[in-house]
Amino acid sequence: MFDRVRARLARRAGLPPETEPTVGLLVDGPNVFRDEFDVDLNDLRDAARDLGRVGVIRLYLDEHATPGLIQAAEARGFEVIVTSGDVDVKLAVDATALCSDGTVDRLAIASRDTDFKPVLEYAGTVGVETVAIAPGTYGRSDALRNAADEAITLGD
Repeated sequence: MFDRVRARLARRAGLPPETEPTVGLLVDGPNVFRDEFDVDLNDLRDAARDLGRVGVIRLYLDEHATPGLIQAAEARGFEVIVTSGDVDVKLAVDATALCSDGTVDRLAIASRDTDFKPVLEYAGTVGVETVAIAPGTYGRSDALRNAADEAITLGD
């Protein structure tokens, strides 16, 4: 954990990192892939790549997800997690585990759901940098944006 905190402080001070940070991108599918947002899987993947070396890239979907979306996500390198019912709990538990076991240096959550604010806050307490990715200006959560170290709005 101390190595992650040291690396985080060095990046904030503008010093070159010793290694590229490992990024975990977790996408709240039901909240991101809605008719009112024009979100592209490639844009999400590129946003994660811009943050560092992508170690984990997951799309969480419920049982109502279309086979076409699942197939498109898998074709673009996403691990697709389909849950029965609400995806929030599974995504939050997985995010917490990734932060706790040292798998990621940066945690990016793509959502507009304020339920993930505690996850971002927890990640920060264990030295993991946090990024909130919004599906668009209209879909941006101020609570997520303010809880994260960095905020990205797709389409900007």
